[in-house]
Amino acid sequence: MSKFSLVAMGGTFDIIHRGHLTLLANAFEISNKVIIGLTSDEFVEKKGKRPVHKYDERLRNLLLIIFKEFPNNDFQIIQLDNDFGPAVLEKDVQALVVSDETNNQGNILNTLRSKNNLPPVEIIVVPMFLAKDGVRISTTRIKNSEIDSDGNLLPID
Repeated sequence: MSKFSLVAMGGTFDIIHRGHLTLLANAFEISNKVIIGLTSDEFVEKKGKRPVHKYDERLRNLLLIIFKEFPNNDFQIIQLDNDFGPAVLEKDVQALVVSDETNNQGNILNTLRSKNNLPPVEIIVVPMFLAKDGVRISTTRIKNSEIDSDGNLLPID
């Protein structure tokens, strides 16, 4: 029996790495259903990021990894055009799964939910997955060829 019936989480999922898998694993472990917000291309640009993949490709890659790594789990992927998507208005969301890096989002979400007369969600903070050098895994580090998606250090040319 899962702790929650519905949790939410979100991200860009540009280059899916071990950190993303850790977040997803935690969300699926604690909930019967997970709403996954996937940032739109417009929202990614507004945040100043330059993704390698467009939304459709990021969606396809995310679906492939979920079906491969987390089969038989109930989930829904929605396009995020803002920081919270349905987590602000969906009364049945019970928790928000975040990384150490984004845990401040939980307080902001609960303030917004309060303004909509909705109960606060529990904030589940998942520790960042560290690469072999003890520094967190990130898409930026992978793009810069410092590490691979599992956190292994790549040789310097």
